[in-house]
Amino acid sequence: MNLKQNQIHQGDCVELLKQLNPGTIDLVFADPPFNIGYEYDVYNDRRAADDFINWCKQWINGVHRALKPDGTFWLAIGDEYAAELKIEAQNTGFSCRSWVIWYYTFGVNCVNGFSRSHTHLFHFVKNRNKFTFNRPNPQIRVKSARQLVYADNRANPNGRLPDNTWITRPQDAPESFSPQHDLWYFARVAGTFKEREGFHGCQMPEQLLARIVLASSRPQDLVLDPFAGSGTTLCVAKKLGRRWMGFELSKDYVTYISQRLDKTALGDAIDGPEDPIESAPSTSHGKQRKKHFSEETENVVIEAYTHLSYPADYLICNKELNKEFVASCLKRGIGGNAFLWNRYLLTLRKSAKLPRATKLPDQFSSEKLFLFGFASEVAWRLLAIDYQKTLDDILCSPEFAEEFDRLANEFGPKDIEVSSLDFRRAALSIRKRSHLARETAAAKFSEWMSPKKRLPVENLGNKSLARLEQPGVFLLCAETTGLYACESTNIRAQLERILDNKNWAGLDPTSVKYVPLSENLGRQYALKSALAMREQPILNCRLLVQESEFARKLQ
Repeated sequence: MNLKQNQIHQGDCVELLKQLNPGTIDLVFADPPFNIGYEYDVYNDRRAADDFINWCKQWINGVHRALKPDGTFWLAIGDEYAAELKIEAQNTGFSCRSWVIWYYTFGVNCVNGFSRSHTHLFHFVKNRNKFTFNRPNPQIRVKSARQLVYADNRANPNGRLPDNTWITRPQDAPESFSPQHDLWYFARVAGTFKEREGFHGCQMPEQLLARIVLASSRPQDLVLDPFAGSGTTLCVAKKLGRRWMGFELSKDYVTYISQRLDKTALGDAIDGPEDPIESAPSTSHGKQRKKHFSEETENVVIEAYTHLSYPADYLICNKELNKEFVASCLKRGIGGNAFLWNRYLLTLRKSAKLPRATKLPDQFSSEKLFLFGFASEVAWRLLAIDYQKTLDDILCSPEFAEEFDRLANEFGPKDIEVSSLDFRRAALSIRKRSHLARETAAAKFSEWMSPKKRLPVENLGNKSLARLEQPGVFLLCAETTGLYACESTNIRAQLERILDNKNWAGLDPTSVKYVPLSENLGRQYALKSALAMREQPILNCRLLVQESEFARKLQ
């Protein structure tokens, strides 16, 4: 790929698409000009119909060429050319998975016709049998009637997939809206909205783009917007832990987008109105949810736990034992699901109601953490952003835990085989160490990480790596961005273990900052925490980089 990722490129999208290596992009979102005479600063939006369609055919072909074999393409377009562009995309080789209608309030007023209040969103895939669609992600799901009306504890706690109609607000269509409807609704970004950037009149709402990005890409996938416009796609991708790339014809827009991106960070909240489902008409006439955790329920969970007699955390992490625990709860006929019973098990543990475990697994060693703990931390960080769930929530849900395992394997070492159990236990070990290390890191912050102290920076060449055969902590960087703060008894060995993985190499690491440690390795994790506080790397868990008095002083 000749064009840099995590960057906005100025120029004609047709020509820029030609500069991409084929099969390198995971997701494309395109919101092209609609050819309706809109006044852009440099683009002519009044083309002859044949000219416009021919131009669209060129960039759609470029998108198809740039996408990976399992890539996804979303297209936003108005009424005038929706049918034509759908046909062009299918002729190019795309399959249409969904034709979504985005219905919004604050519609465009028409003089001699009905006000326009919708846009077409086409969901295309390159391979109809293999593509990314993150159906377990709770952030793309909506609450079901079983949850909102019937209070049924058999309901999926994460809701169900929405329909292919996205409506803005229930109060604007009271005759057709009821809380159990599974519609997607997002307001068009009006001039009075807080998220309005002001320099572009066709700004897409972040909430809408977030659902598309979360549904059709995975953490650290590469997202491309060939018509960057106001930069919303790029900002959403950056917030959600995706790599991103944008094309924009206007030099002025590129400047504004760059400024917006500079103010955007991984993990930032998605802008826009709160989910209207939460403020929808009351379901007071529906059934009230019964209290699940009765004395009978408590006894069932304790009996299932006592039969297995392993510590609660270990039961959660071990897939086979967990299946046995959940099956034991379910066979007593009290309903529920794996997530519910796993969470209740942890609740009982925290309230000290569980008997002492008699079967104790081996202790999770520091040596194991050095070998592959970095992959568990990255998986935890990315999934926490994607799913907006705690580590306990992730591990308690079999579906979420499987996605955690997949990410950990993707970013883990390739020279050793690591089980899902070990990856999960590593995450719990990191959480425990982070809580303990943060106080030490805060107390020693000024001493260890004084702003006046310059950390050595080395290029990632073989000669420079040879100097790093020593214990310490280091920060892997991509240009000026900190990727990951790590600790090791041998910095070089750990770096080589990480860089041997194509997923890390895909982040384009360019340098490393390091702090050598000649003695007192026991404080290593605290020093890593202090380094993370200062540098705010994007892939470390939030427990290590939470705001503190010391970190704020360095901003």
